[in-house]
Amino acid sequence: MNDTDIQNYLPHRYPFLLIDKILDFKKHDCLKAQKNVSNNEPFFQGHFPDHPVFPGVLILEAMAQATALLDFKSNEREKDSLLYYFVGIDKARFKKPVVPGDVMIIDVKLNHSKRDVHKFTASCMVDDSVVCTAELLGAVRAK
Repeated sequence: MNDTDIQNYLPHRYPFLLIDKILDFKKHDCLKAQKNVSNNEPFFQGHFPDHPVFPGVLILEAMAQATALLDFKSNEREKDSLLYYFVGIDKARFKKPVVPGDVMIIDVKLNHSKRDVHKFTASCMVDDSVVCTAELLGAVRAK
């Protein structure tokens, strides 16, 4: 699944679309995505000018976008009338900084669903090293 396909599922656009490619997908189970971290990303001008670090909150957002892709692809939802909201974070841990040139591999796994609220386990890796883990909650709601 490429960038154009991803944009058919997510409402996000540059500079806030944080998923570049889907590497693997298992319906109602898991999804693996990729984010290429470029030195040209606008937030690096201020975070931090002499030592650019990908903001942790955006790592979490990238993981949340991956959960939305997993839900929308699994359930074939009507994308035009629904939004997927990132509604909760538990047990977030940052292990290493992410810097320009890194390729983040994001793994999300569906743990539990109740109606249109879903709980996921998520991790983000760079070069086979874990950089972030978290439990995420997402909810599908009408626009």
